[in-house]
Amino acid sequence: MRKNSVKNTRINGEVQRVLAEIIRGEIKDPRIAPWTSVVSVEVAPDLKTCKAWISVLGDEQARKDTLEGLRSAEGFIRRQLAQTINLRNTPEITFVMDQSIEYGVNMSQKIDQVMAQDEKNAQGREQE
Repeated sequence: MRKNSVKNTRINGEVQRVLAEIIRGEIKDPRIAPWTSVVSVEVAPDLKTCKAWISVLGDEQARKDTLEGLRSAEGFIRRQLAQTINLRNTPEITFVMDQSIEYGVNMSQKIDQVMAQDEKNAQGREQE
């Protein structure tokens, strides 16, 4: 199975959906932030390993705690994944912190600040 095959793409999507449900509804670890989302999942073609990119809305400590909580619950998550998705092998999950959502929010705020400053400067020129 090739990395970009239709089958692999479907498996990635299904694993991402189920992982999000497990993290959101079944894990009771208080270290895991409530605003945790699964951004992307990449399952290896041999179905033995899986990288899951996780995004957490919060400060650096919340990100560290969430990653630590997910790593400690990895066995539970893998078992739930095996029960939900019928795959030949249940992949070993590696969680990776993804900060693209936070980066996008930060850039959006900066753009808004520049636009507001530009508008303020334009109004100042009109009054002169």
